[in-house]
Amino acid sequence: MADDVETTLVPTPVGDARISWHRPAGPAKAVLGLGHGAGGGIGAADLVALAAALPALGFAVALVEQPWRVAGKKIGPAPKTLDLAWLPIAERLAAEGLPLVVGGRSAGARVVCRTGAASGAAAVLALAFPLHPPGKPEKSRAEELLGSGLPTLVVQGTADPFGTPAEYPELPPTHRLVPVPNAGHGFAVPKSAPLGRDGVLELITGSVAAWLAESVGL
Repeated sequence: MADDVETTLVPTPVGDARISWHRPAGPAKAVLGLGHGAGGGIGAADLVALAAALPALGFAVALVEQPWRVAGKKIGPAPKTLDLAWLPIAERLAAEGLPLVVGGRSAGARVVCRTGAASGAAAVLALAFPLHPPGKPEKSRAEELLGSGLPTLVVQGTADPFGTPAEYPELPPTHRLVPVPNAGHGFAVPKSAPLGRDGVLELITGSVAAWLAESVGL
């Protein structure tokens, strides 16, 4: 990675959040803030890969730990509480004075879809969006995704039990969907998969990098 990681604590109404900054060696073109899911933290493979790859392309990546993770809790709070915490986080990210893209994986993707327009971001990145609970396609969360109000990139595994690309409704012109072949919710793939783990991560980082450059006009 091209940078030394620095951390920032951000006060929110529900406790302190923590940002781990991965900055380019030179001036940054934009900031990508990434939140984690409900069952894990910023060590998720896709988040780590993006933080490793994007600074070399001029993007500052901010990996964000929600207050409940900073406090050492194992179970995330209700969606409204997650959203309440995210808005001051996004305000701190925007204070960098650069174009801001907000993103997240799983539950973190839901947060940025719900709050993206209010955060002043230019675009939304949804990694492994949980379209529905496993085995319950009737409980769709598509409205959250479709209602992001911003250009949105969805990166989704074709074997994700929380919703596959084939299950998505027709997306508006502002939204784009990148299927990740054979990948599950954490973007893991079987050993027999053609891409393999490294190939999957390269697909994700390459797709996100190209979309970011387009979304922030670079």
